[in-house]
Amino acid sequence: MSKITIIGAGKTGRGFVGRLMAEAGVFVQYIDKDSELVDRMTEKGSFDVNFFGNVREKITVSDFEITNWENADFSDTELIFVSVCGPNLKDVGAELKKRLKSDRHYYIITCENASKPSKTLKDAIDLPNVSVSEATVFCTTIEDGRLDINSENYPYLQCDAELLEGYIPEIKSVKPVENFGNFLTRKLFTYNAASCIIAYLGWKKGYTDYGQAANDEEILELLDKNYEITNRVLCKEFGYDEKDQAEFALLSRNKFTDTTIVDTVARNARQPQRKLGKAERIIGPMLVIDKYGEDTSVLEQTAAVMLMYTNDGEEEWDEIRNSNTTGEILEKICGLEKGSKLYNGILEYYNKMS
Repeated sequence: MSKITIIGAGKTGRGFVGRLMAEAGVFVQYIDKDSELVDRMTEKGSFDVNFFGNVREKITVSDFEITNWENADFSDTELIFVSVCGPNLKDVGAELKKRLKSDRHYYIITCENASKPSKTLKDAIDLPNVSVSEATVFCTTIEDGRLDINSENYPYLQCDAELLEGYIPEIKSVKPVENFGNFLTRKLFTYNAASCIIAYLGWKKGYTDYGQAANDEEILELLDKNYEITNRVLCKEFGYDEKDQAEFALLSRNKFTDTTIVDTVARNARQPQRKLGKAERIIGPMLVIDKYGEDTSVLEQTAAVMLMYTNDGEEEWDEIRNSNTTGEILEKICGLEKGSKLYNGILEYYNKMS
């Protein structure tokens, strides 16, 4: 097997993707623009991945090298994982375009839950001998302030099979999935919607610890109500097996209510302006639920609290809130028609809870 390259040695790059590569017994080249991180990882030569709740023994990852872009070597690389924040994908693409050779084909998988990351990266690379797929990251990873990572014990990286153009990675934990668009929607409307319910309703009740918010009795009752409704409508909309969807949702619930997974409300609630988009995790499932005549009240309440949300570091959201009325945000960002049922429902909860 050729060398695996992981671009981005942050918590996902080394704590999840890197851990999966270590479990598969393959050598990894990390590339990161953070010179301090490169020096620290080079000097220590290893890092540990510890698992929440000690559900399994820690893994020590040591079969790697790490470098910056100037010294990156793609001569023996076929499969590349890119684990950087969405806004950095264009820069990564520009760097790859300068360094990838024309005499071989490269397969790249983005590992970032952004909007159409594979297209953004492929457009930036703009080379015919590069296939760019995208994965959805279910695994929660938290840096401990050092090189070590605290991680959920999640075993797979699911990615878009079609975008790999027939290529099947030799890493068994990397799972190409057919009809990946529907799979992403399923994840967004199940996992991400639930995460928002917990984070924003938890913030409204004064929680800072995510696990504590997830185990609040009132929030859990609303969460379970929304799971039940969402499961039903997703099966109608996309033809999912009812039992399979119920198990999928239960994995989500178990993850979020696990208090050994150390997380914060603030991390899960950041950037509400992005999460309030029409096709995103709150308005998107709300529209599907309403389409089938089901109760949208839990998501309406969540959206209302999102419109109230404030926290340090949310300058962009603060500017949006200060320069637009609540109704204008519902129209411009959420894509809801003024006076529509969902528009009025969210406003009613907003005025009541304000």
